Formats: sequence, structure tokens, C-alpha cells
Amino acid sequence: MSELSQIRAFLAVAELHSFVAAARQLSMTAPSVTRAVGALEDRLGVQLLLRTTRQVSLTSAGAVYAARVGPLMAEFTKAGEEVREHEGEAAGLLRINAPMSLGLQILPDVASGFRVDHPDTVLSLSLTDRFIDIVSENVDLAIRISQAPTDKSTIWRKICRVRRVLVASPGYLAAFGGITRPQELHSHARLAYDGEAISETWDLSHAGRTHRVRAGQALASNNGDLIARLAENGEGVALLPWFIVEPALAAQRLAQVLPEWEPTPLWLTLYYPPYETLPLRVKKFSDFFETYVTRIRSL
Repeated sequence: MSELSQIRAFLAVAELHSFVAAARQLSMTAPSVTRAVGALEDRLGVQLLLRTTRQVSLTSAGAVYAARVGPLMAEFTKAGEEVREHEGEAAGLLRINAPMSLGLQILPDVASGFRVDHPDTVLSLSLTDRFIDIVSENVDLAIRISQAPTDKSTIWRKICRVRRVLVASPGYLAAFGGITRPQELHSHARLAYDGEAISETWDLSHAGRTHRVRAGQALASNNGDLIARLAENGEGVALLPWFIVEPALAAQRLAQVLPEWEPTPLWLTLYYPPYETLPLRVKKFSDFFETYVTRIRSL
């Protein structure tokens, strides 16, 4: 194994504090990583890591070495990615964040399809329903469902509108009465789908009229699938994206409420850190994702 590979193995163990985790990250076996680090220590003539049954930590010499070679290795990796991208080949690590419900439904097919076309791109996929700080959390691209963006510090790309519908279970409507006017929502339990799991405002429009309803007094969650299941259980009325509730509506576990009243439009949006120019791997994934959503999978 080359010295460069040994250094890469050492840095992975130093970061993850585990030979097993480092092996998983590097697609190696744990014994191979152990041998690589041992060979590097033999080459340098110093012990870089303290190994116990409970943890792995840096020695003082290991900390000094990691601090010096870590940035150099990062630049070496970046240089290789830039050269490949200069030749029109998407390569390198691409960190993507998406909402939980959307990510589980769409990202498996998107990621698999993208990897066929761009095998040198490594995808790191994280799912969270909160609205992340894309710069401080070191994400290359975030997928979000939100209202029209107003943040000027990041780059936004609208993909398509996301349809939302009011729903409740047939059992709930039979027990508490059908809803024919938006004003009647105030006397019903209203489940909030909110990033902070606190409350939500529904702005509904029809024939030039608008009505505002506050939700979340009884139940709130930052996950749409959970709210949908609660609605199926008869806990109240919810406003959710169509792609989340479509199976339950088809199976009649949920029924649409006030279908003629339109909620405020939401957009499926990609957003990025303030790049001067989008890295090729980011641009290629964005194009692939938009094609998939607009031509293959309707939201």
C-alpha cells in the first residue's frame, strides 16, 4: 500500500476514532486499515494512535501529523476532482440534504440512476425536515419544499410546484361532521406539519376569497409521514403534500377536505452555497434530479 493510502487510512481513523468506521468509509476491511496505519507508524518511527478496547485517540505526535497532512490531503483530493471535472467528468464527494419523506420516496431511485451515469461521484445523503444552514453544515446541495425563497445569501433553483391537500380520515369526519366551509375548520382538531413541530398557518384561497387557519393546538410534528399517520388514526385535519397522502387517499384511509380551496403554493427547490460557479458534480446531479422529478415522478 502506498504512503498516500496509508495517510488516508490514518486520517479516517483519526476523524472517526474507530478502525471499523474508517474501514467502512474507505470500503476496506478493518485489518487492512490497521495494517496501513501500522505501516505508516513504522515508516515515521512514531506512534500516531493510542488503541484501547474502548476507543482510539491521537497521540501528541499523531495530532501534530494530522494537523499538517489533513489539509494537504484535502487539497490533493480536490485537485484530482478538479482535473476530472475539467475533462467533463463529474467526480468527488457530493453532500446532499433532503426532507425525510421526500428523500425516502425519491432519492433511492435518483441516487441509483445518477451513480450509473457518474460512478466517480460519491454521494453522501442526509435526511432532515428542519431547514438547515447549508454553509455552516457543509452541504453541497439541499432539496427543500418551501414557499418562494427570499434568502439572498444562497443560490436557489425552482424545480416545480408541490401540490398540497387538506385531508382527514373518514372515521374522523363521520364522528365530528363534514367540513363544507373553511370557517368550520376552527372547530376541528388541526394537525401542524411544521419544521419546529410547533404550529402552522394555513392560507386557503378560492374564487378571490382567502381564509387563514392556525394549526397545531392539538398535535404538531416536523415529519409529514407522521402527521399523515396521525390523520389516518382520526386525530384531526392535516394539510400535506399530495405525494405523502396519495396512497392513503387511494385506499380511502384518508379523504380530501375542501378540495376547491387552494393552499399557498409550495415549491420543490434546490439550493446551494454561494458558489461562483456550480461544481460540475453539483450541476450534473441538479439536472438529473430535475429531469427525474419533472418527467418521471410527478409531485
